[in-house]
Amino acid sequence: MGCEVSEIFNGLIKAETTNLCGTMVQLDYPSVGATENIMLLASCAHGETVIRNAAREPEILDLQNFLNNAGFKVQGAGTNTIRILGAKANNFVKHRIIPDRIVAGTYLFAAAITGSDVVIKNFCVEHVTAELTLLRDCGCKLEIGADYARVIAPERLSAARTIKTMPYPGFPTDMQAQTVALLSVAEGTSIVIETVFESRFKYVDDLLKMGADIKVENRMAIVRGVSGLSGTDVHAKDLRGGAALVLASLVAEGKTSLSGLEYLDRGYEDLDKKLSAAGASIIRR
Repeated sequence: MGCEVSEIFNGLIKAETTNLCGTMVQLDYPSVGATENIMLLASCAHGETVIRNAAREPEILDLQNFLNNAGFKVQGAGTNTIRILGAKANNFVKHRIIPDRIVAGTYLFAAAITGSDVVIKNFCVEHVTAELTLLRDCGCKLEIGADYARVIAPERLSAARTIKTMPYPGFPTDMQAQTVALLSVAEGTSIVIETVFESRFKYVDDLLKMGADIKVENRMAIVRGVSGLSGTDVHAKDLRGGAALVLASLVAEGKTSLSGLEYLDRGYEDLDKKLSAAGASIIRR
C-alpha cells in the first residue's frame, strides 16, 4: 500500500507514507483487528483495496456503516471479501456503536452460573447465538426477543461435550474464559479447545485455587465440574480471565478478593454495579 514500516527498538514500530495506494490484501487468518485497520487505512488510499479472507464479526459491519456514513465507499462487510474505494470524506457523522456482544454474553453466563432467572436487555441476540446454544445444552431455558434474552437456569448446569473457539460466527475466543468458569461447576466433564489465541488459559491457576478441577494440555482445557468453589484471593491477568474469575466468585462459598481491576475496567462498564443491581454482593475498594 506504499507504507514504509520499521521496528525502531523493543517493539516500537515506525510507519510512514507519502503515497498511500490501494492493493489486494490476502489475510492468512481472518483477524478482526487486521481487517479493521486495513479498512481504515484503505479508506484514505488512492484506488481500490480488496481484503480477502476478511473477518466477518458484527463489528466489521458496524465499521463499514460508520465509514459509509462519513462519505467513504466500503462494501462486503460480513463476507470474506471487502472492497474499499479510497476517498476524501469530511462528513459529520452521528453514529451509535452496536451493543457489546461479549459483555452481553458475560451477563448471560452470570445468570446461568448462579442458577438465576435474569433478563438481559438492549443487545443484538443474533450476535450471541453460539453462547445461547451452549446455555441450552447446559440445561438453561431461554426466552428470546429481538433485543433481549431471559435466562432461566437450573439449580446445577449440565456439562457441555466439546466447545471450540472459532472466528465469527463460531464460538468467540473472548467468551472462552467465562465458559470454563461456567463449566467448572457443571455436572460432568467438558472439553474447551482454544484455536484463536495462545496463552488464553492464564486464569486457570486462580480457578484451581478456588477448587476447580481443570487440566490444561496445550490449547485444550479438560473441565471436570465440581459441586462448589471456595472464595480466596485471586488476580486478573487479562480482561476475559478477570471476567471468568468474577463469574466464579459469584458462586464461590465465602468471600473472594479480586485484584487486577484495570483489565476489567477496560472491557466492562460498571460491572460491579450492574451485578449488584441483580443481587450480587460486591464491594469495590
